[in-house]
Amino acid sequence: MIDLNTSQKEQVSVLYKHYKSDTLTRAEINSLVSKKKLKNPSWLKTDKYKVDRGTYKLPLEGKATENEQLMEAPVEDKKTEAAYVVSSLVGDIVPKKDPIFVSFGNYPDVKQIVKSNQFYPVFITGLSGNGKTMGVTQACAELKKEMIRVNITIETDEDDLLGGYRLKDGQTVWQNGPVIEAMERGAILLLDEVDLASNKIMCLQPILEGSGVFVKKINKFVKPKNGFNVIATANTKGQGSEDGKFIGTNVLNEAFLERFPITFEQSYPQVKVEKKILINTLKAAGKTDDKFVEKLTTWADVIRKTYFDGGVDEIISTRRLVHITQAFAIFDDKMKAIKMCTNRFDDDTKNSFVELYTKVDAGASTESIMDDQKKAELDSQLNDNDSESDDQKDSSDY
Repeated sequence: MIDLNTSQKEQVSVLYKHYKSDTLTRAEINSLVSKKKLKNPSWLKTDKYKVDRGTYKLPLEGKATENEQLMEAPVEDKKTEAAYVVSSLVGDIVPKKDPIFVSFGNYPDVKQIVKSNQFYPVFITGLSGNGKTMGVTQACAELKKEMIRVNITIETDEDDLLGGYRLKDGQTVWQNGPVIEAMERGAILLLDEVDLASNKIMCLQPILEGSGVFVKKINKFVKPKNGFNVIATANTKGQGSEDGKFIGTNVLNEAFLERFPITFEQSYPQVKVEKKILINTLKAAGKTDDKFVEKLTTWADVIRKTYFDGGVDEIISTRRLVHITQAFAIFDDKMKAIKMCTNRFDDDTKNSFVELYTKVDAGASTESIMDDQKKAELDSQLNDNDSESDDQKDSSDY
């Protein structure tokens, strides 16, 4: 360790007393400099004390920095020196408040769990685009709680979650994964789309029990800090998707699912809540059109009722309604916005959705539209039956 002069020791003391941490970012150091609480410690912002990009380790009394330890070790020891741990997370990781968010459904319960600071894993399931992830994010934003989101895929494994060795500035270092970072920070770990995972996610078993985890690759046991919790979201309940609606979802291990004490079933918001969300969306874009919002929510409500009755195979989510209002704010054309945002569906579905909106826009009541839908379904069934009878008749001629 290189000795510090009196001025440098004073600067270190000021920084440590202010931030209560021996690892600081360049922005944190410069903040005190700009407030004239200390002179610019340019000697500190060098590779000698650097532990990550824009992050530096204070040389506290009697404690060498990790880079100094590596630099001062004998040449033969450097080859066998254990890789030091680095973090890619610097600064504030509290989510930002979304101006269009409106509380509904399970949000108060999710918020209460986060606020309790207790370790109590939660599983949230529901159809796509109904605000599962948004609810967790905004609960953390409102409570100023740090949150780390991990999007799960079939390829996600222990290295992605817990961490692994990385090459950094010509050196092999251990990079903490998002799970370890969340545990050590006492943050919320959001496992998004968890039902896309393979059995490789079973490395989370001890973590879901709240007892910490032994990271064998660096021979270190990590205990969760107070406030750490795991929240998982999924389109299914971990039993796969029999109707093929959510391709890629898997049947999750029962022991894994049992680690979640409660499961929230998230539904689409009620019409009045959805109206408020869309009004907020337009307001954020500098527009207002309450009549258009009224028609959009009526349109979506009819489609959802038809979907749950088995009349159509697709559904209009809250997210898609937000997309339509955003497109309207940009192009100032209602039908163009609807058509562009329904182009993702097959032609028959898209055309039926657009035709349905024209009926809503023309002032047709929900009841009359639903009656028309049921009549169309009945006609379709009768046509199918007639076709089957014709086929049977044709076959009897032989």
